[in-house]
Amino acid sequence: MFKFTSSEIRDLIIAFIVISLCFAIANAGRDTNAILSILPIVMVGVGAGFILHELGHKYVSMKYGYWAEFKLWPQGLIFALVTSFFGFVFAAPGAVYTYANYMTDEINGKISIAGPVVNIILALVFLAIATAVYKSAFTSETSLLIFAICSVGYSINSFLAVFNLLPIGNLDGSKVLTWNFGIWIVTIAIAGILTFMSMTIGVENIVRMILGF
Repeated sequence: MFKFTSSEIRDLIIAFIVISLCFAIANAGRDTNAILSILPIVMVGVGAGFILHELGHKYVSMKYGYWAEFKLWPQGLIFALVTSFFGFVFAAPGAVYTYANYMTDEINGKISIAGPVVNIILALVFLAIATAVYKSAFTSETSLLIFAICSVGYSINSFLAVFNLLPIGNLDGSKVLTWNFGIWIVTIAIAGILTFMSMTIGVENIVRMILGF
């Protein structure tokens, strides 16, 4: 069973709002109207991606009997906000801290990989939904909105997966790599391909390829 402290819930909400704003700025530039219009769409992708990523870490930690709690990193939020004005987001608003006297590399690796795997799954789910509604998006505003939300959700979640799997500093990738090189290389390759396709081909063209257009 998940248990949350009041400070943890506060930190998750603050991080969610600020990171959503960062991705909106990165995609819309400094146009306030454009930022406000895209923000609700971005919040769905970021909300699912960020919150469930952290809950993935928390779930696996608690499954092994450890107490785990998300804590905000204010400097990371500020840095994310600054980088967003340059067209990208260094998304490190905080992390789930697992409290344990001792932890093997295997358990640490499994806890760490849970978040990126959640993002990969979400990216594929968003892509599947986008594919399902694509044809009707030409005649239905509702379907068009769903397609837009899912396109952003796919792009953001694939990016969050590959970013967190980088073997840098305290990111998830460093712990997964220490645990199992094979699992790390396969996971970051999948996330990298999804992200590369999003950034080069674009979600609509990916969907059209899937549908055989």
